[in-house]
Amino acid sequence: MLASGRYASDRDIEVLIDQALMVRLERPAAEIVVGNPSIADVAVQSSDTLVLTGKSFGETNLIVTDTSGQVLVNRRVVVQEPDGGFVTVYRGVKRETVHCAPNCETPLVIGDTPAYFDTISKEIRAKQGIGQAAAEGQGAGE
Repeated sequence: MLASGRYASDRDIEVLIDQALMVRLERPAAEIVVGNPSIADVAVQSSDTLVLTGKSFGETNLIVTDTSGQVLVNRRVVVQEPDGGFVTVYRGVKRETVHCAPNCETPLVIGDTPAYFDTISKEIRAKQGIGQAAAEGQGAGE
């Protein structure tokens, strides 16, 4: 298997949150399993090329088999946040995280205050819905 990502070990595939990674297979895939698709997801580009996307930080696994059931890929997938640029703001016991590199954005970070986290989560879901609608050929107002 060839991938254009980083490997923490011979068994790990590392990808950043909201980034995609091309995974090329030795033979065409028949079945693809992602342990936790809320951490990473896979789209089929072609029969021997997958696109792995980091969705939330954490670890999951990727298993790909060919038509005879032979395992082509069985790897741990580690999704990480980008290095540097994170600022954590504490207001008493409340925690909010901002990513500033160079402009400040509000990432969804597990451990932030629930109200702050929920607000960011709703915004992300709305953004994903708009992106999905565009991918399906629907206008924003339709």
